[in-house]
Amino acid sequence: MSAPSTGFRRLALTTAVATYLLILVGGVVRVSDSGLGCGPAGSGLNGWPFCNGDVVPGLDLNAVIEYSHRTLAGIVGLLMIALAVIAIRRHRSHRGLVRASVAAVALVIAQGLLGAATVEKDLDERLVASHLALAMALLALTAYIWRASRAENIGAEPADGGPRFRGLSIVSSGAILCTIVAGGYMAGTQNYGRADYQPGDGAHHACGKEFPTCNGDFLPFGQARLVDIHLTHRVFMYLASILVVTLIVLAVRRRPSAGVVRNAWLGAGLLAAQILVGALNVWLDEYEALILLHLALGTLLWATLVGLTLQLYRVHAPVESHAGASRAEALTA
Repeated sequence: MSAPSTGFRRLALTTAVATYLLILVGGVVRVSDSGLGCGPAGSGLNGWPFCNGDVVPGLDLNAVIEYSHRTLAGIVGLLMIALAVIAIRRHRSHRGLVRASVAAVALVIAQGLLGAATVEKDLDERLVASHLALAMALLALTAYIWRASRAENIGAEPADGGPRFRGLSIVSSGAILCTIVAGGYMAGTQNYGRADYQPGDGAHHACGKEFPTCNGDFLPFGQARLVDIHLTHRVFMYLASILVVTLIVLAVRRRPSAGVVRNAWLGAGLLAAQILVGALNVWLDEYEALILLHLALGTLLWATLVGLTLQLYRVHAPVESHAGASRAEALTA
């Protein structure tokens, strides 16, 4: 059976890495107060796709940071378009690959439009969280495309973790995604980049410097809106941690495959590091490096669980067209 070329696989891996870097640069935009670096809310086309009305930003640092994020987003978009074009033209028989590549293009377009709306609507926290969720979906799609393009995976038997293992892997991945999105919503309440931004505002500080407690209690929902937003992120984190630890224990005990076990151990390390960095973000003053590290580790944990889950599903062999099948039969007749 024919597998996609080495060039296509390299392009898929490059796209996945670039998508991860794009998420991190988005974090830099946030912590540097550069979300509105190309113009205030309501700037229309002057704020996006232009930058303060210019095609290329000036020397203002916030504008340069915001524009760097947009430039990388444009590069990622072109990479995804290239993947889709090559998949359709050269690897049409790999239907899953084609569908995923086309879906990635649709999502990256939606992501660009959502980014524009986020700027236009003054970095509304709901749009900030949605923007982050779409970025995670794009990362998952690129991970699938890369895996589905590798010859050793095409048509091979998927790893079998036993009863309910695959369902637990899906639910665990979903819980991590919800935790990340809830964290993005919490970050959106910080007013980074807005004219009314003040250090110490937003849901991040709603529990003071207490963890795992919050304002003298464990989960004091109902005290205030910002407290509830902060605690929602924590509840998702607690739930995700329980699910991921259960998944790791089962993976190590059942050993579905070397790859699944490897992802499980990697997930264990990332989860422990993520919880520690999250706690440090609460206990210490707000350090930009810690915030970025929290985003980087959370994204890697999501990618690791997605990679584990993908190993539990078969990458289907290419489907020959009727014309190709007829020619093959004629040659063998």
